[in-house]
Amino acid sequence: MLLSLGLILLCQLAGEAITHATDLPVPGPVIGMVLCLLLLLARDQTLRWMPSELRDGTFENTGRGILSHLSLLFIPAGVGVVQRLDVLAGNALAIALSLLVSTVLSLAVTAWVFHFVARRLHA
Repeated sequence: MLLSLGLILLCQLAGEAITHATDLPVPGPVIGMVLCLLLLLARDQTLRWMPSELRDGTFENTGRGILSHLSLLFIPAGVGVVQRLDVLAGNALAIALSLLVSTVLSLAVTAWVFHFVARRLHA
């Protein structure tokens, strides 16, 4: 399990390093997730030389364990929001308006895509 956790964190670290080295407008953890996917794809192609933790399902179980406790990672963000309530209150109208517009826009685009796909399927 430690090797699996180390590989996950290594992928994230490599993603952060790539982001900082290349000034890509993509978050480091996203690049790290792509690297992790590439690692899993390479594992599926060549199982012989991979460590046993990558072959026996420990890597996937470690990922599931992290995801099962993902809600704990929102606690620091929630504390940060509560600490900056003054900033939120000062921008409440802009935040409310942007939430309303983005929600209506998302619903409209979703309905349009559904209508488009439904027409294509029945044509």
